[in-house]
Amino acid sequence: MTINTQQLVLLEKSANGVAELIINRPEVHNAFDDGVIEQLIHSLEATHEDPEVRVLVLRSRGKNFSAGADLGWMKRMANNTHEENMVDAGRLAKLMELLHNHSKPTIALIQGAAYGGAVGLAACCDIVIAAESSSFCLSEVKIGLIPAVISPYVVRAIGERQSRRYFLTAELFSAQAAQQFGLVHEVVENVEQLDEACDRFIASLQKNSPQGMKAAKQLIYAVSQKEITSEVIDDTARRIADIRVSDEGQEGLSSFLQKRKPNWIQE
Repeated sequence: MTINTQQLVLLEKSANGVAELIINRPEVHNAFDDGVIEQLIHSLEATHEDPEVRVLVLRSRGKNFSAGADLGWMKRMANNTHEENMVDAGRLAKLMELLHNHSKPTIALIQGAAYGGAVGLAACCDIVIAAESSSFCLSEVKIGLIPAVISPYVVRAIGERQSRRYFLTAELFSAQAAQQFGLVHEVVENVEQLDEACDRFIASLQKNSPQGMKAAKQLIYAVSQKEITSEVIDDTARRIADIRVSDEGQEGLSSFLQKRKPNWIQE
């Protein structure tokens, strides 16, 4: 099934539970504006609790993943009031929050340029695969801006030390550097290999409990950068107790003991 709204963003769902969210503006290097942001938000909300979706793949058409913010959109925003800019920035922040907190495993496929807010999109995904020829840039300061709403996710992905350099210099960095920083998980030799690597990750994810993966993501958010206090320890104990007695927890343990495949693995 393909849901298509003005061709800016496509949502394609396959029979095996994979949904592909595709930015479809190759003529402007997949730069995003308020229209693209709203359509991405709508698609993320639609797939968040969709039981037919097991994995969400974020990608784009054309030579570049995304050049970041559309110049026409930025020009319009520059002419708007502070209040209007707050509303507009809030929608981009909502997009990043939805992608970061999506209930399904998310995979980003990066080719060509990933600039500005596109780095934020990558940082919000669980798994990032990039072609060796791709490049990244936090370019906002070049035009007097800052990578504000993407910063919580980018700083977590690449760390404070690298952020202190690249937020300020707006230098390009390579896919290999992005992997060293922690933004990218796997680098493939060419763009044609992105799908092959993605399929390999999807095959691994589809063997796992959907409920378990959702709970695992929530666990990461609950303990990340937290001091290990008695409250955190008690919370982790509660989480494992809760999932052990859940339907999928019981099915997983039973299938393991009975040496059979759990019921979430589709033949």
